[in-house]
Amino acid sequence: MKVAIGTDHAGLAIKNELVAYLTQQGFEVTDCGTFDTVSCDYPDYAAKVCQAVVAGEVQKGILVCMTGIGMSVAANKVKGIRAGLVFNTESARLTREHNDTNVLVIPGKFMPVDEAKEACCIWLTTDFSGEERHARRIAKIAEIEAKYFK
Repeated sequence: MKVAIGTDHAGLAIKNELVAYLTQQGFEVTDCGTFDTVSCDYPDYAAKVCQAVVAGEVQKGILVCMTGIGMSVAANKVKGIRAGLVFNTESARLTREHNDTNVLVIPGKFMPVDEAKEACCIWLTTDFSGEERHARRIAKIAEIEAKYFK
């Protein structure tokens, strides 16, 4: 599976560990940056990762920033993206099973790197449940997107 990953300066250390770990686990990882600790703007990296997902260059995207909030907001402005901010491995699993997310957001300050690695693997290997109630809710999200993101 092809995965794009991006971060701002606050998530650089975790992003670098995730890139190495996910590559070791057999995922093909496209690193969209940043590549140093110079202060930068998280929306730039959210856009790069989300554009790769929407364009079909990768199947899924992962974003890291200090709290994950800014990346989540920015990512969910891209038509076709359902980004989920997770806070543990269980929420990583549920965001795939229930919300069919295509972008995972990791809060670098609040999730230890080992848990972030596990959350990424769980998220990348968990399928959408396809249950009617979840599909119905995702369809409603798509209706909102179609109405407001023209």
